[in-house]
Amino acid sequence: MTTALVNGSIFTGNAWLSNHAVIISGEKIIAMCESNNLPAGVTNTIDLQGQRLIPGLIDTQVNGGGGALLNDAPTVETIRIMGEAHRKFGTTGFYPTLISDDLSVVAKAIDAVRQAIAEKVPGVLGIHLEGPFLNPERKGVHDASKFKIIDEAAFELLTSLKVGKTLITIAPELTTPDMIKRLADAGVIVAAGHSAANYEQTKTALAAGVSSFTHLFNAMTPFTSREPGMVGAILEDKNSWCGIIVDGYHVHPATLKVAHQAKAAGKMVLVTDAMPSVGAVNKNFMLGGELIQCKDGKLTTATGTLAGSDLDMLAAVKNTVELVGIDLNEAIQMASQYPADMMGEKNLGAIKVGYKASMILIDENFQQLRSWIDGSEL
Repeated sequence: MTTALVNGSIFTGNAWLSNHAVIISGEKIIAMCESNNLPAGVTNTIDLQGQRLIPGLIDTQVNGGGGALLNDAPTVETIRIMGEAHRKFGTTGFYPTLISDDLSVVAKAIDAVRQAIAEKVPGVLGIHLEGPFLNPERKGVHDASKFKIIDEAAFELLTSLKVGKTLITIAPELTTPDMIKRLADAGVIVAAGHSAANYEQTKTALAAGVSSFTHLFNAMTPFTSREPGMVGAILEDKNSWCGIIVDGYHVHPATLKVAHQAKAAGKMVLVTDAMPSVGAVNKNFMLGGELIQCKDGKLTTATGTLAGSDLDMLAAVKNTVELVGIDLNEAIQMASQYPADMMGEKNLGAIKVGYKASMILIDENFQQLRSWIDGSEL
């Protein structure tokens, strides 16, 4: 079946089009044309009723959703539940994220993602392993008793997925530049985070193969006058990406605005760091035997430590526009094209001929109306 999406305001990834149609066949966009000049062979027409059609959103940090947490049950079913929960809020591509855990659990999570991709669970693009190769000094809500050093066995595990993409978050000061290079050369996307690395150590890690940073400002050395820290190295570097959590709690909006102005164009990526509360009726949950409570959209432990977020990707886009004051087009790209670029996804993140038909239809209030993943509608 060949389907034409008509009568919408289409954001291609760099421009808005009106009076145009997007033609879908199978998983891909096969044509874009004026609405009054549809190609022969169109068998189905969908009226978008004047609403906004934008690229599907890609989340590189999804710990949970729909009441499920990957650490609790690293299975295909958990991943499916997470994907279904986040799809309702604009996410058409995601990387199930495992918080620091035993390597046996890491192995199960990798197997589950491999199986999920084989079964074509909608939206699964790979895995994000946030730890356990982190620094106890910047552990956040992670369980430091799970932390490890990257040895040969760990290297084999981290490079074992073989399908989709593998993103890992490590404390680069606790391994060697050679190990970072080996991981990057093996196709792993190496991010730095939960780290006490100073400016020079961060620069060394960048030279070795670190290409992104996990939740800018959170769980890393700050930018100060005499020691630029990891934050300074991130903002100075023109080639690396960094994730940001725009929920109004993790980082002050003014800080994010200044950082966005400082960072090279196209290198700042929206993430949720979402927990099981997203898309769940019961917003409270257990993490490592500790109750995490949600109040006004803020997730914390009993002592007030932030424990991920209750954020979804469409809310992140909305907050980026309304709280931070960033242009709508840029906010959309920060949630679609830029994460696709960061992860090397060549046919996602934009509405273009030859790209996968992963798109969402939203209204002016950032509410999702319809969703397509690889050409299949929700």
